Amino acid sequence: MILMNDFKAEPEELRLAQLSAVDRVLRSGWYVLGNEVKTFEAEWAQRCAMPYAIGVGNGMDAIEIGLRALGIGAGDEVITTPMTAFATVLAVLRAGAIPVLADINPETALLDPASVERCISAKTKAVLLVHLYGQIRDMESWTALCETHGIALLEDCAQAHLAQWNGKTAGSFGQFGAYSFYPTKNLGALGDAGALVCNDETIAQQAGILRNYGQSVRYYHTELGLNSRLDEIQAALLRVRLEKLPEFTQRRREIAQAYREKINNPHIQLLAAPLQETSHVYHLFVLLCPERERLANYLKANGVENYVHYPVPVHFQTPCKELRCDPNGLPAAEFHAANCLSIPCHPQMSDADIATVIAAINAFH
Repeated sequence: MILMNDFKAEPEELRLAQLSAVDRVLRSGWYVLGNEVKTFEAEWAQRCAMPYAIGVGNGMDAIEIGLRALGIGAGDEVITTPMTAFATVLAVLRAGAIPVLADINPETALLDPASVERCISAKTKAVLLVHLYGQIRDMESWTALCETHGIALLEDCAQAHLAQWNGKTAGSFGQFGAYSFYPTKNLGALGDAGALVCNDETIAQQAGILRNYGQSVRYYHTELGLNSRLDEIQAALLRVRLEKLPEFTQRRREIAQAYREKINNPHIQLLAAPLQETSHVYHLFVLLCPERERLANYLKANGVENYVHYPVPVHFQTPCKELRCDPNGLPAAEFHAANCLSIPCHPQMSDADIATVIAAINAFH
C-alpha cells in the first residue's frame, strides 16, 4: 500500500539524529522552556524571515494566543473559511470571538475575497486566512482589502511551512502567522507542537506571557493565560527535522508536478496550479471527483491510500450551525467538501510509487 504518510520510510540518518536530539535533552536535565525551545524559536523565526517566533503547544493554541495578544475577543467578529480543520474556528471561539464564514474560490479552495467583502460588518476585527493544502496566493489583494476596511490580516499557516509569495514567507503578511507542527505536517514533531510568528515585539511578548499561565515574571500573573508551552524534546526534534525541510519540500513539488503533467482523466478535476513555484508546498495534493467514494475504494483496492480533508464543512458541525455566513450561502465550500479527495504526496514516495498512483487514477472510469 502506498501510504498517505510513511514515517517508517524516512532516512535512517534522520532517525538517528532525532534519537541523538532526545538524548541531548535527557542529559541536559531541563525539559520545559529551556535552550532547545529558545534555539528552535530563533531558527524558525530566521527561516520565516521574521524577528519573533514563540513556541506553543499546538497550532490551534497559536491562533488563540495570537488573537488574545491582539485584544480580539468578546463581541469581535473574525471572518474565515468553512473549508479548514475545525481547530481554526475552535481557536476563534476559545478566544471569545465570533467566527463568520465566507465562501471559497472553487478553483483553489482558498478563501474568496468577494465573499469576505459580503461578510464584513461593524463588528469585524480580522480576516483569518487559511493557506489550505500548503498554497499561498494573491497576498497583495488581501493586504489591501484589510487595510481598506481597517481590520487585521491573520494567517493560519498550519499546512504552509515556508511557502512564499513574491519572496515573502507565509505568516509574514499579517499581524501574526500560526503554525502547527503536528506529525503529519511538512515540518512535524513527534507529537503536538506549534508556533506563532510576528513582526511586533509587543505581540511576541504578550504571546510569551499567555502561553505560560499569564506569567510576566515567575509567580506573578498579569493575565489569565493558558498552559501551552512547546516542550524541550519536541523543540529538539523539530530542529533536526527542520534541516530536512527544504529537501522534503522539493520532493513534494516534484511529485505534484508529475501528477499535474500526467493525470489525465475526464472524471477527475485538479485544483488550479500555483501561480508561483514557491507558493505551494503541497502539504496535501487534492483532486475532485463526483464519485468520490467509488474512487476512494477503487484506489485502496489498487494499493493507493487516500483520505478526505475535510468532508464536513464548519457550518455543518453541530456547535457551529448558527454561525453567521456569507448571505449568498457557501455553495463552493459545500461542493468541495462533497467531492475532494487527498492522494499520497509525501517525500518518501519513490518514482515507482508516483507512477502507480497516476496509472490507477487514469484507469478509473
